[in-house]
Amino acid sequence: MSTSHRRQAAPRQEPALRRFDPQRLWALTRKESLQALRDPSTLLIAFVLPVVLLLLFAYAVSLDAKDVRIGVALESPGAAAQELAAAFSGTRFLDAGFAHDRRELAGKLVSGELRGYVVIPQDFEQRLAQRGSEPLVQVVTDGSYPNTANYVENYARGVVQAWRAGLDAAAPPQPVVLEPRYWFNAELQSRRALIPGAIAIVMTIIGTMLTALVVAREWERGTMEAVLSTPASVVEILVGKLLPYFVLGMLSTLGSAALAAFVFDVPLRGSLAALLLLSGVFMVPALGQGLLISSLARNQFLAAQVALFTGFLPAFMLSGFLYEIDAMPAPIRALTWLIPARYFVESLKTVFLAGDIWAVFLPNLLAMAAIGTLFFLLAKRATRKNLE
Repeated sequence: MSTSHRRQAAPRQEPALRRFDPQRLWALTRKESLQALRDPSTLLIAFVLPVVLLLLFAYAVSLDAKDVRIGVALESPGAAAQELAAAFSGTRFLDAGFAHDRRELAGKLVSGELRGYVVIPQDFEQRLAQRGSEPLVQVVTDGSYPNTANYVENYARGVVQAWRAGLDAAAPPQPVVLEPRYWFNAELQSRRALIPGAIAIVMTIIGTMLTALVVAREWERGTMEAVLSTPASVVEILVGKLLPYFVLGMLSTLGSAALAAFVFDVPLRGSLAALLLLSGVFMVPALGQGLLISSLARNQFLAAQVALFTGFLPAFMLSGFLYEIDAMPAPIRALTWLIPARYFVESLKTVFLAGDIWAVFLPNLLAMAAIGTLFFLLAKRATRKNLE
């Protein structure tokens, strides 16, 4: 006669909180560092991609309006018209080509060979002698490029006004003379404004996209579950995985700053310590965002897409790197307050072009630290220690 024994299940005990162990953290950091060094894609993103991006932004992307191709239709044979035409060829902002009929230039404007043309009409001398309100020349621009069209119009108007002022040299001088001065970038070189912002884009790629891809790859391969099953705490695992990429980001910052100062002639008027402090604090939200993305996606392709749309594109479009935030619509301006790169781009431009201005740095540092703390709290919550 068989007897059945009932076994009562033991009550499930919650795992006790483990104390922080520096040796475990060092082991996890060492393991992640070796894995990063053995991964060629990680080294390419950390050290080769920054050089490529800085070269592109230094030489391929330019906001300077120099040598803009225009035409000058010299329809008047008079001496004054000849002098005005010569004035157009003497400015460094315009690359002027000449013709005797405006119809010769209209086709080139349509084909895109020219960005505009100036017509010096046949009755130019009569208009000049009348000194009336009738315009002296006609300026035709390509409106499909609005910024360049404005440049051509303003430069052409400036050439005519400067030439006209030379004719009135015998007139009494004006009581007020305005002499513009440009602070922080006296030469108005767009490279000096683009390169510091490009460093922020590089740091975003390393911090957010690289972290999201690497951690998501471990979720795919199942190695993340193995790490989570060890006695290490969640904080130790997260910190140990992110420290190597923090170091990679800081090394990339130093390399990018060296390229900016010694290769691209961008002055570093602030201190290197301030630059490293700003970069280190920016890595907190960048790494935290990448970790949060990988914890939620757990798939390399999906993590890359999410990092692209939530990390790289906002940093590129909404940080003030290329487009001024003040010129954006009010809802978009409000959205930029949530973009960590906004504060980093402003700080980088300040430390490179103006110097150590802590009245600018401190609010930006606090904002980046707050956003980074939020990302890490959300990532810690999303990373489950006990897998079902």
